[in-house]
Amino acid sequence: MELVTVRTFNNYFSANIMLSKLRDGGIRCYLKDEFTVTVDPILANAVGGIKLVVNKDDESEVLEILNKFDEDYHRQSVCPKCGSHEIDLVPKQNVANMVTAFLSWLFSSYAVSAENVYKCSNCGYESDTLPEALNNEKQPFEPENLN
Repeated sequence: MELVTVRTFNNYFSANIMLSKLRDGGIRCYLKDEFTVTVDPILANAVGGIKLVVNKDDESEVLEILNKFDEDYHRQSVCPKCGSHEIDLVPKQNVANMVTAFLSWLFSSYAVSAENVYKCSNCGYESDTLPEALNNEKQPFEPENLN
């Protein structure tokens, strides 16, 4: 059995959400380097992040599932300032995060968490919570939206 990495993650929350989604769909998969990155996040870049690994035979099906999840995620989030759907979770650009990065570098294994924000790639709007589509916004009709 040949294994392939289909996606990498910088945090275990996102990695485990995707892992659970795939396992619920009957896909055999696992996370490589999850414990290394979770115990010492500074090593994330050194080991290449947390890797979602699947059987080579399942690769195309898994990529299709991951792409659908990404599309749904972007469709559900809307920037309140410009209406764009391109919102991503990124490290906040502030003094506290710079001090965190410096201390992490200085003490090499001093694992502190940087503050993240949701940022619109189009206009730069930032929010602590994921901006969601308004209820009155036109959404494509899908039977799953009726619940």
